[in-house]
Amino acid sequence: MSDVQETRSDAILSVCGEQLQALSEAAIYWPTRDMLIVADLHFEKGSAYAARGVHLPPYDTSATLFRLETLVARLKPTKVIALGDSFHDGEAKLRIAPGDAARIRNLTSATEWTWITGNHDPSPDGFGGTIVPELRVGALTFRHEPEPAPATGEIAGHLHPCAVVRVRGRRLRRRCFASDSTRAILPAFGAYTGGLNVCDPAYAGLFAGHAFHAWMIGRDQVVPVAAKRLLGD
Repeated sequence: MSDVQETRSDAILSVCGEQLQALSEAAIYWPTRDMLIVADLHFEKGSAYAARGVHLPPYDTSATLFRLETLVARLKPTKVIALGDSFHDGEAKLRIAPGDAARIRNLTSATEWTWITGNHDPSPDGFGGTIVPELRVGALTFRHEPEPAPATGEIAGHLHPCAVVRVRGRRLRRRCFASDSTRAILPAFGAYTGGLNVCDPAYAGLFAGHAFHAWMIGRDQVVPVAAKRLLGD
C-alpha cells in the first residue's frame, strides 16, 4: 500500500486552512478552538428497533456514552458540537433510561455544548446545551447533512462514511472521514450505526472537481487513502 500513509490517531486533517485532528475514536478535535466534534450518535437506536420487533441488546446508548465520556475526559474540551441525529428519533427521550439521560446532562453542563438538528432528531431538547440548525465558527460551517459542492468549509455527518481497500489480498472495510481539504464528512460515532461506502452514488457531487481522501479508522490510528485506491461494495 505505497499510496497509504500511516499516521497516529491524531492525524491532521486540513480544511480551509484549519488544522483538525482526525481521531481514531471517530471524532474531530479542533485544537485552536478547544472543540470536539462528533456526528450521528443515534442514542436509543436499539430501543427504536425493539419497538418494531427487531430485538437488539439494549445497551447502545450506554456504550456510546461511555466512549464519549472517555473522549471528553481525555481531551477536556471546552466546546462540543454534535452534528445531528444525536437521538435516533423524536421519541428517544421517552425511552432513554434515567441514568443515561443524567449522563448526557452531565456532559452538556460541563462544556459549551451545541446540538445541530438532524433529520432523525429535529428538536433534541431537554438535555441541556444549545440547539441550532447549523453553526458557523471562523472559516467552518457545521451542519448535519452535506450540501452539494461547493460547500467550502463545511463539516457534516449524516452519510456515515466508510471505505473499502484491498490489503494483502483481502478486502478491508472501515469507518472513515472523507475530505478534499475544502470540506469534511465525519463517520458516525454511535454504537449501532452502520456505514455507507464513499464510492456510493450518494456522495456524487459532494467532491466534484476535487480529489479526496478517505481517512480510514484503524484500532489506534487514522490512515489517509487516495480516492483512486478505494473499492466499491
